[in-house]
Amino acid sequence: MPEIVVLPDLNQVAQEAARRWVEIAQGAAAERGSFSVALSGGSTPRTLYEMLAGEPWRSQAPWESTHVFWGDERRVPSSDPQSNYRMARETLLDHVPIPSGQIYRMLGEDLLSSAISDYEDKLWRYFRFGRGEWPRFDLILLGLGPEGHTASIFPGTRAVSDQSNMVLAYQVPQLGVERITLTLPVINHAHHIIFLVAGQKKASALAMVLEGERRPSACPAQAVQPVDGTLTWLVDQAAASELTR
Repeated sequence: MPEIVVLPDLNQVAQEAARRWVEIAQGAAAERGSFSVALSGGSTPRTLYEMLAGEPWRSQAPWESTHVFWGDERRVPSSDPQSNYRMARETLLDHVPIPSGQIYRMLGEDLLSSAISDYEDKLWRYFRFGRGEWPRFDLILLGLGPEGHTASIFPGTRAVSDQSNMVLAYQVPQLGVERITLTLPVINHAHHIIFLVAGQKKASALAMVLEGERRPSACPAQAVQPVDGTLTWLVDQAAASELTR
């Protein structure tokens, strides 16, 4: 069963996420010598990243052992205001001592096929997993879209049912744009998955995911179910306003 933590506001959601990030990172660095995290885009993670870049969290996290990936990316150059990489760089990565070689961005400006192969190669080289295995992140951060999508896994798309690829890039019909994303098998093999959800606009989607009829094809966030890890929802009171239990 997932852990659902309801906090007063976005600031408290970000504070709790920062605390858990540091705790997970310290544990992974002590146990395995490195900490791998896949970042999310959006306004809620932005607040988290800004907090991590400041004290007290900045001095507590093992940045030299941190390896940063992304859960998804828009099909834009890294300099574009819509780039998830740019947002993370401006709010966090430019302010903490992570070695540049330990930051693995998705190449949103590349052709779809080369963007996929590039990111798969980055996963292979870092995680060094065998045939039939999946990369296993220490932490994956996820957001929730108003129609129940997460990462760039949208309702009714092949990303919901894909069980063979690590990375997909495709045209999202709901948006009319191309996105690149980690797939559900990669997400579900993480040690820790944390959803960050804040705001009244997310209340209906959150209730649908947690209390609605199980229909992952229509609500992809319902398909996030760790194989052997933890799943935590950090939500503010506004987002939780339509939950009944």
